[in-house]
Amino acid sequence: MNERLLQGSDYPDDTGETSPPLAAALSAYSGDDSRYADVLAALGASRLLVPVVAVLGETELGADGLARDKSSDMAAVLLRGADGRTALLAFSSTATLTAWNPDGRPVPVPTRTAALSALQEGAEALLVDVAGPVPVAVEGEDLSALAAGWRLARVGGRTAWVAPAD
Repeated sequence: MNERLLQGSDYPDDTGETSPPLAAALSAYSGDDSRYADVLAALGASRLLVPVVAVLGETELGADGLARDKSSDMAAVLLRGADGRTALLAFSSTATLTAWNPDGRPVPVPTRTAALSALQEGAEALLVDVAGPVPVAVEGEDLSALAAGWRLARVGGRTAWVAPAD
């Protein structure tokens, strides 16, 4: 008999709550756009929940004439904005994911993985907590830096992205 082992979660003790540093950064950012760098710094060290939903693949007609699901796939969720740009959705907690869609299945990943997935899917942004209470869009150079595993560093009153040491 061949045994197959499934890979365990990178977050075995995860309660589904927002990490305290990210919760504090989001709270401070609410209504104060100057705190965006604090959110980026906290995101870099956080796990996010990327929702996966079922998408109908094929249907078939039964003998009774009713359509039935023949196949379905699981997919991450991209949101298209009014300006036509797309964003990969991610959430800081199961509560914020459920506020958006109670049927979304949370997949816990490091923020770097979520940002990299957004870029691989051709999205222009990673949209965190779209249903609130504090939505955050990470795009452009910030998205690329998170995807590369860079960390936001502060020197005096300035911030800059720093590449990880090899």
